[in-house]
Amino acid sequence: MKIKVGVIFGGPTVEHEVSIISAVQAMNHLNEEKYDVYPIYIAKDRTWYTGKMLADIDLYRDFDTLKRYAKKVVLYNRNGAFRLQSLGFFKTVVADLDIVLPVVHGNNMEDGTLQGYLEMVGVPYVGSGVLGSSLGQDKVVMKQVFASLDLPVVPYTWFFDNDYYLDKEQIIKDVKKLGYPVIVKPASLGSSVGITFVKDQKNLESAIEEAITYDTKIVVEKAIENLVEVNCSVLGNYQNQQTSVLEEVMSTAEFLTYQDKYLGSSKTKGTSSKGMASANRVIPARLDEKTTLKVQKIAKDAFKALNLSGVCRIDFLIDGKSKKVYINEPNTIPGSLSFYLWEKTDKSYEQLLDEMITLAIKQYKLKHQKTFSFDTNILSNFNGSKGVKGKLK
Repeated sequence: MKIKVGVIFGGPTVEHEVSIISAVQAMNHLNEEKYDVYPIYIAKDRTWYTGKMLADIDLYRDFDTLKRYAKKVVLYNRNGAFRLQSLGFFKTVVADLDIVLPVVHGNNMEDGTLQGYLEMVGVPYVGSGVLGSSLGQDKVVMKQVFASLDLPVVPYTWFFDNDYYLDKEQIIKDVKKLGYPVIVKPASLGSSVGITFVKDQKNLESAIEEAITYDTKIVVEKAIENLVEVNCSVLGNYQNQQTSVLEEVMSTAEFLTYQDKYLGSSKTKGTSSKGMASANRVIPARLDEKTTLKVQKIAKDAFKALNLSGVCRIDFLIDGKSKKVYINEPNTIPGSLSFYLWEKTDKSYEQLLDEMITLAIKQYKLKHQKTFSFDTNILSNFNGSKGVKGKLK
């Protein structure tokens, strides 16, 4: 009997299209002999759709026209069955899902929002839970967690948008203490959206204002000289972690941009994007064994520190001259699910997805051995307001 997998993607996020690319790649590599796959696309207006045609990347070139062929659906729990049901006057059950595979990126989706909904429904799902997803999305809080464990982070400062509007001069002074050049980032976005490399103070304000259009919290980091960017994927949970080979990512700018990651250098119209798999990279990274092992150890430590699960990609910054390693950030649901790193390690994409799903099922069973609620109802003998001190307002 096949496992029924609902693959959720899209959503109200600036990384909406990136999610579509990653999800279609994943659906095309799920073993058809083991899984019945149900695409669950969340449009930018938060409407949920399903239909086999949603596994075709070309559909999204004109989705507004073609969406009438997909079914609007909701996901809910009915007597322990995780039901995907159509909307409308004649409601039909599309499927009773066994597990959900979220392939989502960015705010409102990857940041624990979707995971919280899946927790409430009670459906097993692949990947990190609410806490790990939230921590992995906020570049400030994650740095604070890393620093508490003495994991190396670059010098940085951060502030809210209202702090900047109330005392712009102080913010500029704080950035100056870091020393130029700096990187200005929205604190909770990925895919290099809203990021600016700032060489001197004259461009700082415009960079901050650009970041503020995407987020209320901004982080400014000291730019690393002689920069070498490397990434390491981690697969596992709090009990066990595996690390992939490292990739050295090459950029046409001062940092790996959205263009580098997802659009590539191809100017051919009609060419389907391969997501992060198309970025310019060297695998394995051109590092000595000592530095490679150091990066892999920090990656495992960071994975555990943030309580991550499933597959993630952790990005590092290395000073090519001093060889000093800094942890940059984790991607709790990485672009292309980092399959290209595992293919260069010891797993095909099909095997990677199998292991992710198996891990999620085991973790779901383990979690439900714990006590989360009590069968007894402490309100069963509640005698109105007589036992309550004070007045209820």
